[in-house]
Amino acid sequence: MPGTKRSNIKPGLKVNIVMKEDQRTGYLTEGVVRDLLTKSQNHPHGIKVRLDTGEVGRVKEILDE
Repeated sequence: MPGTKRSNIKPGLKVNIVMKEDQRTGYLTEGVVRDLLTKSQNHPHGIKVRLDTGEVGRVKEILDE
């Protein structure tokens, strides 16, 4: 499931994100969502979230529902 719709993403969900510094390489970081940072319902590059570890990035994949 893509991470471009805010309604698909909730705190506690396991996701893969791409952080700002990894956008060129496309390196994905796995983690658990703590906060949703994007206010709009949709974003073409993925909803921006903060993980439990404090890392911030855009959701590329949702790993579990």
